[in-house]
Amino acid sequence: MINALRDAWQHSPTHKRVWALAAPMILCNLSVPLVALVDSAVIGHLPHAHQLAAVAVGASLYGLLVGSVGFLRMGTTGFSAQAAGRRDGSALRQVLLQALLLGGVLALALSLLMRLLSAPILELMQPSTQLDALARSYLHIRLFGLPGALASYALVGWLLGTQNARGPLLIMLGTNLLNVALTLLFVLGLGWEVAGAAWGSVLAEWSGALLGLYLARQTIKRQAGRINWPALRLWRNWRPLLAVNRDIFIRTMALQAAFFLITVQGTRLGDATVAANALLINGLMLSAFALDGLAHAVEALGGHALGAGDRQALRRSLLVAGAWSLLASVGFALLFWLGGHWFIGLQTDIAAVRSMALTYLPYLALLPLIGVWSYLLDGLFIGATRAREMRNAMLLALLLSLPLAWWLQSLGNHGLWLALLAFMALRGLCLGGYAYRLTRANQWFTPSQSGTPHAQS
Repeated sequence: MINALRDAWQHSPTHKRVWALAAPMILCNLSVPLVALVDSAVIGHLPHAHQLAAVAVGASLYGLLVGSVGFLRMGTTGFSAQAAGRRDGSALRQVLLQALLLGGVLALALSLLMRLLSAPILELMQPSTQLDALARSYLHIRLFGLPGALASYALVGWLLGTQNARGPLLIMLGTNLLNVALTLLFVLGLGWEVAGAAWGSVLAEWSGALLGLYLARQTIKRQAGRINWPALRLWRNWRPLLAVNRDIFIRTMALQAAFFLITVQGTRLGDATVAANALLINGLMLSAFALDGLAHAVEALGGHALGAGDRQALRRSLLVAGAWSLLASVGFALLFWLGGHWFIGLQTDIAAVRSMALTYLPYLALLPLIGVWSYLLDGLFIGATRAREMRNAMLLALLLSLPLAWWLQSLGNHGLWLALLAFMALRGLCLGGYAYRLTRANQWFTPSQSGTPHAQS
């Protein structure tokens, strides 16, 4: 193992390939929590805690929807990367079109479902009357942007799989910077308060989708092949993508359930607690999205290596990205430990919320060190389209964490954060166990049960 790590670390072309993908994706990903940070900072300087809490709750529910269909990006990346490794332009076209069609159907269905379920979900949280009204208004506005958000997911995943990191950078960075600008304009300039933050996000999401379609069109022109339209009517050509997406969906729902339960329990502890937890979760998202940039490099490079049958390239990519991920996680831990008070103060000047957040800041400092392994291994499994193992690992981690969370309830918010730390640790351990088993059985280069889509008739 030491020799393999030394060989990988000394192989400069692998470092270049990893960072050629990771650096743009880190910039992309950091722009995502930037939006939440700006929303918190802008709304957090309005006079009432329930306004900040409403954005936290509404964004959490919307994030549950968008996060639940994260398979549109993850599944698309794995399949497009493997098609690119085979140099199959027709399969690349098929994967892109299928992902966009699937995203459109899901956006319509999920928007209707959330409009029906938003009232009972908010009742479950037992919020104050003011928080309930504002959170519901924020959520219903955000639903207008869901089709654009899901289209962007599919487009980012597809472009990343073709090892085009510039496209996702332009889409995500452009979308999120526009979101920030519109939030500042609508909230501070026009005085729209909570609704202004929601409308800024909607317009930005649709703008990102339109930019993504343009970039995908430019990329596809350089790939030989054509769409096999009759093949799209055959179930067997949808089954591989749907099977992988089904398993990633179940895995993602388990992950979203964990964070949703944090919001529910935090809401029951009071407006100041849920607002403070939201500020800390912003920090978790900041580190997670940045570290995901290296995991995305593993997705693209690993999937390409698997498609090309190159074992050495797969090993080198994983080891180099893993070493850099560990170094980055240490950096984030130090950042939150030493500068966390500044991070919290930047987001709000509400004294009760700031005091509450600083109390739980040490938990945030530990999270990057514990969560980094699950992010990296997710990238490996996504590139290999091994969604079943990802699903099982996440469900196992959640099932093991729930009894612990119940037992820790008496500790209040401390118990909530301890349960989250345990859940993140179990994610990494369970994924590591599956990775070890596949490695010992020499199964990484054998087709997964989901298969791989081809542009066949």
